[in-house]
Amino acid sequence: MSRSMEWTTSPRTIVVAGGGPAAHRFVEAMHARGLEGWNITVLAEEPHLPYDRVALSQALINDVDLTLGKADMWEHPALELRTGARAVKVDATARTVHTADGASHPYDHLVLATGSDAARLPIPGAEHSHVYRTVEDVTFLRAEVARLAEELGRTVNAAVIGGGLLGLEAAAGLAQLGADSTVINGSPWLMNTQLDQGAGQALGRLVEAKGLAVSGGVFPSSIQTDDAGRVTGVLMADENVIPTDLVVVAIGVRPRDELARAADGEEQVFELGPRGGVVIGDDCATGVENVWAIGEVANFGGMCLGLVAPANTMAEIVADRLHGGDATFPGFDTATKLKLSGVDVASFGDAFAKTEHSLEVVYADPARGVYQKIVTSSDAKTLLGGIFVGDASPYTSLRPLLGRELPAEPGAFLSAAGGGDAPETELPDDATLCSCNNVTAGSIRDAINGCGACDGQEPVRELGELKGCTRAGTSCGSCVPLLKKLLEGELTKSGIEVSKALCEHFEMSRAELFEAVRALELSDFEDILARFGTGAGCDICKPTIANILASQRSEYVLDAGRGTLQDTNDRALANMQKDGTYSVVPRIPGGEITPDKLAVIAKVAQDYGLYTKITGGQRIDLFGARLEQLPEIWTILVEAGFESGQAYGKSLRTVKSCVGSTWCRFGVQDSVAMAINLELRYRGLRSPHKLKLGVSGCARECAEARGKDVGVIATADGWNLYVGGNGGATPAHAQLLAKDLDDDTLIRYIDRYLMYYIRTADRLQRTARWQEELQGGLDHVVDVVVNDSLGIAADLEEAMASHVGNYEDEWAATLNDPERLRRFRTFVNAPGEADDSIAFVPERGQIRPATPAEKVSLGTTIPVRSGA
Repeated sequence: MSRSMEWTTSPRTIVVAGGGPAAHRFVEAMHARGLEGWNITVLAEEPHLPYDRVALSQALINDVDLTLGKADMWEHPALELRTGARAVKVDATARTVHTADGASHPYDHLVLATGSDAARLPIPGAEHSHVYRTVEDVTFLRAEVARLAEELGRTVNAAVIGGGLLGLEAAAGLAQLGADSTVINGSPWLMNTQLDQGAGQALGRLVEAKGLAVSGGVFPSSIQTDDAGRVTGVLMADENVIPTDLVVVAIGVRPRDELARAADGEEQVFELGPRGGVVIGDDCATGVENVWAIGEVANFGGMCLGLVAPANTMAEIVADRLHGGDATFPGFDTATKLKLSGVDVASFGDAFAKTEHSLEVVYADPARGVYQKIVTSSDAKTLLGGIFVGDASPYTSLRPLLGRELPAEPGAFLSAAGGGDAPETELPDDATLCSCNNVTAGSIRDAINGCGACDGQEPVRELGELKGCTRAGTSCGSCVPLLKKLLEGELTKSGIEVSKALCEHFEMSRAELFEAVRALELSDFEDILARFGTGAGCDICKPTIANILASQRSEYVLDAGRGTLQDTNDRALANMQKDGTYSVVPRIPGGEITPDKLAVIAKVAQDYGLYTKITGGQRIDLFGARLEQLPEIWTILVEAGFESGQAYGKSLRTVKSCVGSTWCRFGVQDSVAMAINLELRYRGLRSPHKLKLGVSGCARECAEARGKDVGVIATADGWNLYVGGNGGATPAHAQLLAKDLDDDTLIRYIDRYLMYYIRTADRLQRTARWQEELQGGLDHVVDVVVNDSLGIAADLEEAMASHVGNYEDEWAATLNDPERLRRFRTFVNAPGEADDSIAFVPERGQIRPATPAEKVSLGTTIPVRSGA
């Protein structure tokens, strides 16, 4: 269906029917290529400039400007935007488009970009429902929730029919307006077109944790009203009634192809798909001369999809073709990422493993709302797709590698399985970093390095400028973390200082955000985002803000909605291991423990079949516990006087010590007593990265204190204080801060040092790197901590005293609250007890139930370690 261009000297007229994102992208693409010889008229049905429907949920909560691009583009003399002009008829013979106001618009080329309508339900009472499709729709819903709340004098019950992306966003938005939201989904699990059953079940847990009710597996049969016509409920097919005052339908979209349909008695000239949509070829041309179709109205390969990436690609292809190019449409990119605060979901590629002989590498913990799956070729090398729920951090780096060989074995990318950070990936230049706008990593590098990617402009140095230049990250935003990482990497290679902005949503650095939150005494992620940020947040800022709130408020980290912001391990108050089980790490201050407590640990390990390991931090770790066993185990440990060792958090881990002067003939100070004092003082202290301390009783340094973030070494005259030592991938020796200190001065200096670090370090920055990057380095730290050069010593000490005074053991707090214990149920409908008829065996990346033969041979209900 390719069309050859007939080049003439007079301007040719393009009429664009539709004024949505696809139409806007087409006009932008034409404008970027040059409008000489063209006149473009856009017929937009709505009374607005084209706006971003992807971000429509933001308009439900706040008054935001969703206008796409720069408004001054429409001032170009070759462009005409007619708002409120609905196209009603196309005369393909006369090459004319007629609008509802009676005007006619001749064209040389017509671009159909009419988009889609929200689908309605064909059930009784459907006329009393509302949809979630336009700015007018969300403006109405905002006003309607407020009106109903005032009229009823209570909280509004809202039901959203549809458990897909749009339905979940609508339900969450209504909840933020103060309504009690219920999601009604005919499928047994949410987002069933993008997620498999395991992922859908995990998503259900996360959504319920957000305060949304979910009704799945039964279809609605009617919407009920009272005698006055007010909505009272939704009658389900099983005769159950869900009480509600407001019904929103978000079950999908239907292509608006009425312009291509023949009127009664007229010949059908456009080919339509069986389920609607104007059929196009890979050049985006229809079967009618000089008529193109893009976006949701376009049917390619039998499908119409309401996704931004293919719409943008189609728009670029038509612009290319009209300028004499030969670009072709490669097919639909169905990658999706849910934009719901505290709910991490992503799906891409062959997510359902339909490719013959494909492999699925899965980690699943539905009870906690975590599910990760990578689909590969039969040799486990080529990435075919994936699904991530609860922890979608691998999506950003994996999405550009679709169809390519993975740089490591697939399981290494399942971050929730406890295997550590995913392998570093250097994207090849031809890898697509931003699928929405089809921007490659090479184009990004060209823009950063000033290689002509931005019309000969100077090299790009800021994330916002990079997004504007390349369009990467300007649509769904899921690629922004990787875009930021690539920018920082290229700038570092060039020896250029990197921006300290936390992420695309916060221009502040972590330190600046910490102080702003502290000054205003904010306690809620949504409030912080509304005050200082933009958008909905991301994998970078959510856990960072959770960490900031935990550092400042010393409150239970999973309450008040903060649990959904936390990293994977924090949400379970335990470290997840590679076989899907968890480790239990009781705190043993200074490594000192009584025989009675040793006996308790031994009994727990025996009763639950746990593997025990004495760590380098002088603790006894117990490995192999299932999620639902954690409360049982901790009940025993707490009753015996243990508390959480917080090995799962960005917080104090251990204070290692030698035996000191109590036993060692070389010891000059009581290192054990000091280590216990420090560990009990700083336990639970949340920080930008994990903290490790060490106390050695003499210069022989048996506690390896100079390899710790804070190291204390005894002298005959007191204590020498060392700071900024780290082990790990980039070891650093701690540096001397002060020497010959008495006990009180030592603790006072450590208080100041740790709190200054917590307030000023970057996200995930160890103390060694923090000291290196501070202007003045160690000298500056000495001035602040010892000399109080900033005049904040008293404030730092007061903040630490507040932490010490408000400390509460997280596991003890969990066991005392039945609602908190619900997080540790095995399944959604489980009462909390384990099923002792089940044995679990580790598989590649997941835990599966044992076969009957394995149960007999194992004779146990505990997980079996690999190699056992």
